[in-house]
Amino acid sequence: MTRAFTVTIDEATLTALDDLAARTDSSRDALVQEALGRFVELQTWQIRKIEAGLAAAERGEFATEDEVAATFGKFGVSY
Repeated sequence: MTRAFTVTIDEATLTALDDLAARTDSSRDALVQEALGRFVELQTWQIRKIEAGLAAAERGEFATEDEVAATFGKFGVSY
């Protein structure tokens, strides 16, 4: 089931959206649905990862000093 709702966007974004729709032979609606779906998926993933990290921290699960140094060293950074 789909439901409609109204969103207001600036003129430049609307123009870019219309241009993208024309270039990809898609509709505004299809592009916005895809973009919104990806945004919600990404935000949901990020929130879950943050919550998992917070839960691990609350359990006292932290990297050791050596693990932190090794990770920084892997990228050629000293701290």
